Amino acid sequence: MSMKKFINNPDNLTAELLEGYCGAFPDKVKLVSGKIVMRTQPKDRGKVAILTLGGAGHEPALSGFVGEGMLDASVVGDIFAAPGAPKVIEAMRLLKRDAGILFVVLNHAGDVMSGNMAMEMALKEGIKVKMLLTHEDIAPGANAPAEDRRGLVGCVSLYKVAGAAAEAGQSLDEVYAVADKFNNRMATLAVALKPATHPQSGQEIFSLADDEMEIGMGQHGEAGTGRSSKLSADETAVKMVVQLLLAVKAKKGDRLQVMINGAGATTQMEMFIVFRRVKQYIEEAGMSVAHARIGEYLTVQEMGGFQMFVANVDDELIRLLNAPANAPFWTVR
Repeated sequence: MSMKKFINNPDNLTAELLEGYCGAFPDKVKLVSGKIVMRTQPKDRGKVAILTLGGAGHEPALSGFVGEGMLDASVVGDIFAAPGAPKVIEAMRLLKRDAGILFVVLNHAGDVMSGNMAMEMALKEGIKVKMLLTHEDIAPGANAPAEDRRGLVGCVSLYKVAGAAAEAGQSLDEVYAVADKFNNRMATLAVALKPATHPQSGQEIFSLADDEMEIGMGQHGEAGTGRSSKLSADETAVKMVVQLLLAVKAKKGDRLQVMINGAGATTQMEMFIVFRRVKQYIEEAGMSVAHARIGEYLTVQEMGGFQMFVANVDDELIRLLNAPANAPFWTVR
C-alpha cells in the first residue's frame, strides 16, 4: 500500500514541522538556529537547565515537553535520526550557566554517539554539564545490561521530575540524583499491532500479519520478544504489566506511576480499556496508582500499538510529578 500522509517535499519535513509547532505555541517555545527548540520565557540562569536530543517523527516527543517545569531545550534531528554533535554543543552554549545543565539522552546508538561527542566538546569548553542515559525498555530482560536496553517513553516523566527539581532551585548534583533515582525505578514495554511508514521513503519500517502482534518491539521497528497471535486488551494488559511490576520490584503497598503511550494509530478508547485492566491488576495486588497519564507522548508515525510504562514512586517523586509545569504537551496547574 502506498504511503498516505499530508506532507510536501519529504526533504523539508523537519523544518516544516518545527516551524508549525513553534508557530502554534509562541508563548511557550521558540525555534533557534533551525533545530533547537527553546523556552520562549527562559528559566532563571541561577537554576539548572534541562536539555535533551532526539530525532523528529515521534511528535509530540521530544520538543513537546519544552516549557516551564520541564525541558529548557530540545535539539532535533531529522526523521528518526539523532542530531549531530555540533548542534548539541550549540544548545549547550546557549544554556551555559554556573548552575549547570542536566543532559538527558535516550539509549539509542545515534543519540548516544552525538551525546558523547557533545560532552567531550563541553568539557573542553568548560561547560558544566552532567549526562543521564535513559534505558528503561525491558524487552531484552529487566536484568539485561543497561547498554542493551533502549530509552522509550519514560524519558518524558523523567523530564518532569528533573525539571521540577531544577525549578525548585536544587543543585546540579541534586537534580541529577533525583533524576537518576527515577531512572532506576522505571520500566517500559511496547506492543505493536501494525507498522508505520517512514515519511521520507514511504517504506514500512517493519511488517506484521493482520492476526499478529509483537510485545517488546522498539520504536523504530527493532525486534521484540517474539510475535504471537493477537490477544485481547485485557490479556495484553496483564501480560505486560506483570513483567513491568517485576522489573520495578513493586510489592504490596507500593505506589506507582502508570502511562499508556499511544504509538500513533491507537485510539483513546483502546488505551483507556487497557489502562482500566492495568489499574485493576495493580489494585488486586495491593498496590495503587498514584499518578496516571494516558495519551500520545512519544509516537512512531501511524504505528498501531502502545508503550506501557510503570515507575515505582515515593513521596519525593510524587511531589515532583505533581509540581507545576507548562509545556505544550504536559501541563500541571
